Amino acid sequence: MTTFTTRPEILGTFGVVTSTHWIASAVGMSILEKGGNAFDAAVATGFVLQVLEPHLNGPGGDMPAIIYSKKNDKVEVICAQGTAPAAATIEHYTAEGLDLIPGDGLLATVIPGAFDGWMLMLRDYGTMTVREVLEPSIHYLENGHPMLPRVAATIKGLGEFFKKEWPTSYETWLPGGEVPEALSSFKNPVLAQTWKRIIAEAEAKPGREAGIDAARDAFYRGFVAEAIEDYLKTAEVMDASGTRHKGVLTADDMANWTATIEEPTTYDYHGWTIAKTGAWGQGPVLLQSLALLKGIDIGSMDPSGVEFVHTVVEAMKLAYADREVYYGDPEFAQIPIQTLLSDRYNDERRALITDKASMDLRPGRIPGFEAQHDLTMQMLDSMGGIGAVYEPTMSHLTEKRGDTVHIDVIDRDGNMVSVTPSGGWLQSSPIVPGLGFCLNSRAQMFWLKPGLPTSLAPGKRPRTTLTPSLALFEGKPTLAFGTPGGDQQDQWQLAFFLRYAHFGMNLQQAIDLPLFHTAHFPGSFYPRTRQPGNVMIESSIGEEALNELKARGHDISAADPWTVGRLTAARRDADGLLRAAATPRLMQAYAIGR
Repeated sequence: MTTFTTRPEILGTFGVVTSTHWIASAVGMSILEKGGNAFDAAVATGFVLQVLEPHLNGPGGDMPAIIYSKKNDKVEVICAQGTAPAAATIEHYTAEGLDLIPGDGLLATVIPGAFDGWMLMLRDYGTMTVREVLEPSIHYLENGHPMLPRVAATIKGLGEFFKKEWPTSYETWLPGGEVPEALSSFKNPVLAQTWKRIIAEAEAKPGREAGIDAARDAFYRGFVAEAIEDYLKTAEVMDASGTRHKGVLTADDMANWTATIEEPTTYDYHGWTIAKTGAWGQGPVLLQSLALLKGIDIGSMDPSGVEFVHTVVEAMKLAYADREVYYGDPEFAQIPIQTLLSDRYNDERRALITDKASMDLRPGRIPGFEAQHDLTMQMLDSMGGIGAVYEPTMSHLTEKRGDTVHIDVIDRDGNMVSVTPSGGWLQSSPIVPGLGFCLNSRAQMFWLKPGLPTSLAPGKRPRTTLTPSLALFEGKPTLAFGTPGGDQQDQWQLAFFLRYAHFGMNLQQAIDLPLFHTAHFPGSFYPRTRQPGNVMIESSIGEEALNELKARGHDISAADPWTVGRLTAARRDADGLLRAAATPRLMQAYAIGR
C-alpha cells in the first residue's frame, strides 16, 4: 500500500462545521457559539458562501440538503431545485434555433430555488431569525471581503465579454472598469440592500416563523420577483450558443413554486445506510455503485491500488449509464429505482465488470422501459461529439465555468446537515438590475428531445448534479459528507466512502488518498460531451499504477497531485465526540470544531 501524509481530523463536542471557505466555516461555528443549532449555522454559512465564492454559487441558484433532526429523529431531504418556467417548452427552444440548451444566458434559467430552501430549513428546523442568519453576509457585502484569487481570475477572463454583452455584470464585478486584484477587499452593496429590504419585510410580521414566511414572500411574490420579471421582459443577451436570446421566467412562475421536504433514497451497505436525494438528482448513482460493489471484496484491495481504482471506475460507468436512461423528475416520469437498486439487477450488471476497461456506454435494459432505453441511446449515438468533462474549479482547467460549494454541520445535540448549494454563478447570466445577483443556468441539464425523463417540460425539475450525502451506521445518524464537482461529485464521494467504510481510516486519511473520476458517460453540462474510457487520476498514485491502468485499457489523464476533488466530511460518534475533515486540495476547504 502506498503511504500518504495526512492532516489530523478536527475534533470537538460542541459542534463541527466544514465548508469550502474558511470564513464561511468560521461564521457557521460562530452561529453555534451564539446558541444556534446546526440548521441555523448551515443557513448563515450558505449565505456567506454566496458572497465569498460567487463563481461557485449565488442567491439565484439552487440546493438540495439532506438533514437529520434530533427532535424529529428523522432523515429528510430539502429539495430547493427550482423547476422549469411555464413557457419553457421544447417547441419554444427549438424555434429559437437550439438543439441543446446553452450553458449560460437567460434561456438556461429555471426558478431560483436556493433562497426558499434556506428559509424552509430555517423555519422548520432552525431557531434564529432572518436577520440573525443574514447579518454575516451583509457585513461582508457592505464592508468588504478578501477577493479569492480564483474569483479575480474568473472576472478577469470574462471582463471584455461582460463589458460588451452583460453590462450589468460589468458594473458589479468590475467596479470603475477595473478588474479586482486577488485578495483585495471587494463589496457588493446592491445585494446588501436586497437582504436588508427582505429583513425589513420579515420584521414587519410578528413572530419568527411569520417573519421567515414574509421573507419568502418578498423574494418569490414580492419585490425580488418583480425586479426579475421587469428585467427579463426586455433583456436579450448573448449566451453559449453564439446568439442572443430572451428568457422565459416570470413572476408568476416564482409565485407558484416552493421548496419541498421529501423522503431520502437509501441503500444498506456493510452496516451503513446511505441517504441520497431522489432520481431528480444524480444521488442514486452512488447507491447503484454500492449495489454493484457489494458483491465484490473491496476490503481485500489496496485502497490506493490499481484493482481498487479499476473496479470502482467500471462500476461507476455502469451506474452512470443507467443515470442517462432512467433518472429524471419522478413527478413527470416513472423511475424504476427499486429495480436499479435491487440485488437481482445488480448481480446481472456486475458480471459486465472484467479486468479490462470498457469503452461502451452500457445502460441496463429494464422490462417495460425498452422504448425509453432505445430512444436515449439513439439520441446519444447521433450526437457523436467527444470531449472531456471536468470540475471547473480544478487548477489545471478553465476559470470560466461555474461550479458548486458544500457544507457539513453537526451540533452538540446531534442535528446534522449535508448541503450542496450551487448555481447562480457570476458566469451564469447578467446581474439583475437593482438586486445584485444573477440567475442560474440549471436548465442546460434538460434535453430538447421529447419522450425522455429529462426532456424539457414546464414545471419539471432538471436532473441536477448536486448530491449531498448522509450516512447512518447501525441505524444511527453518523456521517455527513459531500463535495462540489458536477458529474464528479458522487464519484469522489464513492471513493472516499469506500476507503472510510472498509479500511479503518479516519476522515482525513480517507479524503487525502489519490482521487480519480471518469468522463466516460455524457456530461450533464453544455455541450453534453463524453470521453469513452477516460480516467482522470492524481499522479501521486505512482507511475507504475498509471501504466498498469493504461494496460487495462483506460484512457488515463494524469493530474497533478492534490488537484482532483474537494471533499469535506463530519461525523458524530456514539459517545457524542464530533469529528470533521476537509480536503487540502486547492486551498479552499476547511473544517472547524470545538
